[in-house]
Amino acid sequence: MCAEELAVHPVAAARRLLGSTLWSGTVGVRIVEVEAYGGDPAGPWPDPAAHSGRGRTPRSSVMFGPPGVLYVYFSYGMHTCVNVTCGPDGAASAVLLRAGEVIAGHETARARRPAARTDVGLARGPGNFGSALGITLDDYGTPLFAPDSHIRLDLIAPPVEPVAISAGPRVGVRLEADRPWRFWLTDSPAVSVYRRSPRAPQEETSA
Repeated sequence: MCAEELAVHPVAAARRLLGSTLWSGTVGVRIVEVEAYGGDPAGPWPDPAAHSGRGRTPRSSVMFGPPGVLYVYFSYGMHTCVNVTCGPDGAASAVLLRAGEVIAGHETARARRPAARTDVGLARGPGNFGSALGITLDDYGTPLFAPDSHIRLDLIAPPVEPVAISAGPRVGVRLEADRPWRFWLTDSPAVSVYRRSPRAPQEETSA
């Protein structure tokens, strides 16, 4: 498996990541929920909700690079969010890893996540996902398919069947909140609870 499999539309990359495993040392987390993001207006997938939506910045620069690289950022001054870049080199896009199931290294993950009441909640939610794996801002730009990488991605083969995947609106974004670019494994108990951003326009309802 290689990074070229993620050099595709962010939606296709998001679906491809489901069921795969992200490893950090001895801790492995099976990815069960993701969220796709595009890039700037000049790119193939304009997305004003993306960090790259207004163009390249020091924080979003890795999104414009090759696929299969770790994009890490700090959210609300307390959560480390983990993303995987996708699309061809030069086309900004990435997939946020929203939730996962710890499949190895449970004791280490529990020590990092003492507030989790059960193992199901160890990596539920993007901040908890990063915490369970011990990923920090220092891991920004890590190539996930390099043989000597301390954080690595094992893509599932064959990919998860489309029938096992659900889709819905993105979480916590003000712009393009209704874009159905969030995907999850329908039967996983570790999927996070959907919460619409209070800053997003109200959903239209029929009379």
